[in-house]
Amino acid sequence: MNIASQGTDISGKNTYSFDEFVDKRDSLDWYRDEPFLQKAVKHFTASRYEQIHQKILAFSPIVSNEWNRLAERTARPEVRPYMLHYDAFNHRIDRVVRPMEVHKLEQGIFGEGLFSSQMEPWESFVKRMLIHQLGEAGVTCPMTCTHGLIALLDQFPNEDYPELQEILRHSKEGINGEFAIGAQFMSEIQGGSDLPANVLEAVPDGPNYRLYGNKFFCSVAHADYSVVTAKISGSNKVSTFIVPSWLPGDKEKEKRNGYQINRIKWKMGTAEVPTGEIQYHGALAYPIGPQDKGIAVAVGIVLTLSRLEIGIACAGFMLRASREARLYSDFRTVFGKKVKEYPLAASKLKRIEKAAERTTAGAFKIYDLFLKLEQPLNPGIKSNYPIEVQKQLFNLRELILLQKMCVTNEGAEVLREAISVFAGHGVMEEFSSLPRIFRDVVVNEQWEGPRNLLLSQVYRDLQRVSDWYTPAEFVGSVLKGASMETIKQFSEQLEELLQRPVLGEVCEASLEAAEEWDRFCDEFFKMFQEIALAEIH
Repeated sequence: MNIASQGTDISGKNTYSFDEFVDKRDSLDWYRDEPFLQKAVKHFTASRYEQIHQKILAFSPIVSNEWNRLAERTARPEVRPYMLHYDAFNHRIDRVVRPMEVHKLEQGIFGEGLFSSQMEPWESFVKRMLIHQLGEAGVTCPMTCTHGLIALLDQFPNEDYPELQEILRHSKEGINGEFAIGAQFMSEIQGGSDLPANVLEAVPDGPNYRLYGNKFFCSVAHADYSVVTAKISGSNKVSTFIVPSWLPGDKEKEKRNGYQINRIKWKMGTAEVPTGEIQYHGALAYPIGPQDKGIAVAVGIVLTLSRLEIGIACAGFMLRASREARLYSDFRTVFGKKVKEYPLAASKLKRIEKAAERTTAGAFKIYDLFLKLEQPLNPGIKSNYPIEVQKQLFNLRELILLQKMCVTNEGAEVLREAISVFAGHGVMEEFSSLPRIFRDVVVNEQWEGPRNLLLSQVYRDLQRVSDWYTPAEFVGSVLKGASMETIKQFSEQLEELLQRPVLGEVCEASLEAAEEWDRFCDEFFKMFQEIALAEIH
């Protein structure tokens, strides 16, 4: 006999529903319902607060609702980017196929003109922190890379190349409402983050160059323009170039500018953004910045901005993780009590919230220093500025490096703990955004230099400037506001560590020193964040 025909509920008597939680989560406004974020905005924008606050209040519902739904659909594995190498007539087109939802996100996010001269920096900063809460979504890496492209073009204007001025206008202000997307292609198979190992060749062609060779790790493979590092024929030093993906009139024909995209990589995170392997066979390229100083230009400007943005992203990730874990712990009942009513869970929630606020405060404080310096992006440590300005520029450089490696490391831990608040549901991809964002954090830890590379860079930097900026001065400046005892303790630790074989040959002494250096950087940066947090509270 058919049970259903008798009117029996075949699902049984369990009527449990997640609707209350889902409804509350979906109705959240990521700015309006985040009091600490508003407090940070008020602290750092001062007299401009009310104007910026109102603009963010108007903007936030779009991110929290419409764009969030698009991001969730974009993340589904069946719609991940793939390559269509040839058209029906056997023409090589290398079309990067992406879902409709990501095109809608791009149109909305880039249409904001986040880096336009018409938008205040703090407004852009807060909007980006909210956008990052979507996870990668196929748009945040392109957004970050476009910022680097614009900064590079702004810093090195060259009237001899009208094409570069047009690229700047297209990327920064938009043309007929359309904003270009930028990328940065620097890594090669033999070197990765070791840019001096680049072998991509730039061959002179009149005032321009033609590129020949391979780039092995190229995110935002669908970009309109890319920043590419290469060695000019006969040189052993790296230079920087801007490469259009299509020459004028060729985009509609899908005829790429002298290069092919060999394949799209399969990544554990940021899967929505296409990362490709690119083969250049005569791509037209425009030189930018001082010739043979490509590493200083690429790192000092483009990668520095990317590293800064990763810190902003991690603050957004943690804010979302804290908010949603707190909401679920107030909804879910286990063994007769709400999750938040258990001391072990409550302590974890408190730890997650504190990390999110501390990371957000640190990101704001670093960006505040970035905005206060007249020319914060510099190719290298040396400059012609007065010594006190040089010291502030050095502080910014090291804080961006420390933030990038410390908050990505802690971010993965915070996301993992937030997932555990949801228990089994925390790993269900359709139940929560947290597994996806967790993978994005892990990938962000490797972008723009993995932890060990940055630990080494900070160590070398501090040694290089010790004749004009002592460790004690550096600590005292960065930790201004801390107790004298705290400053003294960190100063002594740093002075002692700079005499140890942190970067020496592998032996017991160097292993111990390396471990202590790793731990010191985390503790030092967390103290900077704590000071920033106390200033906001």
